[in-house]
Amino acid sequence: MSAITLNNITKTYNKSATLAVDDISFTVDKGELFGLIGPDGAGKTSILRILTTLLLPDKGTATVADYDAVKDFHKIRGIIGYMPGRFSLYQDLTVEENLTFFATVFGTTIEENYDQVKDIYEQIEPFKTRRAGKLSGGMKQKLALCCALIHKPTVLFLDEPTTGVDVVSRKEFWEMLKRLKQQGITILVSTSYMDEATLCDRIGLMIGGKMLSIDTPAQIIEAYPEKLYEIKSPDMHKLLKDLRTNDMLLTCYASGEYIHLSFKEGSAENERMLTSQLKEKGQTDLVFRETTPTVEDCFVRLLGNRDGNSN
Repeated sequence: MSAITLNNITKTYNKSATLAVDDISFTVDKGELFGLIGPDGAGKTSILRILTTLLLPDKGTATVADYDAVKDFHKIRGIIGYMPGRFSLYQDLTVEENLTFFATVFGTTIEENYDQVKDIYEQIEPFKTRRAGKLSGGMKQKLALCCALIHKPTVLFLDEPTTGVDVVSRKEFWEMLKRLKQQGITILVSTSYMDEATLCDRIGLMIGGKMLSIDTPAQIIEAYPEKLYEIKSPDMHKLLKDLRTNDMLLTCYASGEYIHLSFKEGSAENERMLTSQLKEKGQTDLVFRETTPTVEDCFVRLLGNRDGNSN
């Protein structure tokens, strides 16, 4: 059964001059960890704000736990937890005071629902008398999650919760989400980090208010149609320029310390021709090999298909 449903949701800003969400439809199953993946401006935050009843859609309908996001907003606010992109707790209140305040807002207490946040709160309890504004990024993140969970929500919305957080804290945060999912909580999380996509049950790849693809990370990767290669040389800037003028290539873009590419027509002869042509252009010490696509590679390819440009 679906915990979240969107049907043809559209949202514009600036008197319809800016299209933020363009006819989006998808569902999130109960107990599922679903990720909205895309860069800034993709429309992720607008979708989350519509589902948390903070924005009205221009068109379409949305439901959370079978409640209409417009008509039943009071009921939805009582059963969801929401962690916005920016740290929005009271900076001058202590850790314990913030948690107490949010418990009181929902008519409960820390003691009554302590088991819900115990695993997370134990990590910040040594700092319970410290003002929230003085916490590190990772600690702020954990406090915000505690405040979003203290009333035992059935659906949790997280808007880019790991942005600007160190790698260790990011890993710890996703471990916490796994444990929450095991408790049966439905989680909708947005992120611009492509590597976090593989940690979700299903993902929706977004750009410019449109949904490019919805599936499990494994199935999205499996659907990548061409062989993908990675290549590098001591002069990566010149290598990228040389590759982008090569007519044999279908895709070509920088990816970490390598350049990822695929051929219009896959054959061993094309591979040999490419390396030969690059050496003629002065490229030396080339590392060239086949590689496994990632979600980021799939996103780049889908984006290229949409825009009609693969480079």
